Amino acid sequence: MSERMTKATRALVLSVAVMVGLAACHSTVVRQTGSSGGSRVVSQPKYGQTVRVQRGDTLYGLAFRNGIDFRDLASWNGIGSPYTIYPGQTLRLYPSSGSRPPAGTGTAATGISTTPRPATPPATSTPKPPPPQAAPVNSGFSWRWPADGHVVGRFIAGDATKQGIDIAGSGGQAVRAAADGVVVYSGAGLVGYGELIIVKHSEAWLSAYGHNRRRLVNEGQNVKAGQQIAEMGSSGASREMLHFEIRYNGKPVDPQQYLPAR
Repeated sequence: MSERMTKATRALVLSVAVMVGLAACHSTVVRQTGSSGGSRVVSQPKYGQTVRVQRGDTLYGLAFRNGIDFRDLASWNGIGSPYTIYPGQTLRLYPSSGSRPPAGTGTAATGISTTPRPATPPATSTPKPPPPQAAPVNSGFSWRWPADGHVVGRFIAGDATKQGIDIAGSGGQAVRAAADGVVVYSGAGLVGYGELIIVKHSEAWLSAYGHNRRRLVNEGQNVKAGQQIAEMGSSGASREMLHFEIRYNGKPVDPQQYLPAR
């Protein structure tokens, strides 16, 4: 009798294990795992929109211009490191039709269709973008002010013209890296920023320095916090100043929440 019960118990445990395994295979993953082992919400896609690569464009620059994390832009277009793109190339600002839909839009494809798709999908079937992920209060960096001077323009969330702060100064004044990192963009190809430098501090954090008179660093160059990377100017601006941004997963945040008080 006991031997029969033991066999029955083993069979029940095996059945439960199989059911759990099948459930895991059909679950929908809505976060991407980063190299550090953490998770992050993907960028908000711009469905139906594309961008054509022009001479001098970089993947980092295009991602920055469109408020998208460079990792997502690369993934959506099947571009691997070192993220080489070419003039004339068209990049999607959204995942391909075969990608897993965002949270709340259904489950991931399993290869087996149990319900026929309608010939014309309803208007409400457009995938909804994932909610934006709030930036952490502590970035893990000891940020420094990128230039001396008074703040004459402040960050306003949701305002495309106020995605950072403006620091007034004089022509030729030192512009310094706000934290250790590597230069991922150095050029003048982004309209409205003039001579621009973008520094990558980690997979999630970038800083940008616009309206320079002269850029002193090149793409791929490592920089240290406090190191001069440019001379202040008025390129793309009506006065001599530095436009400074901090971005988390491609989205602008208020730099003054991270810079030390002064």
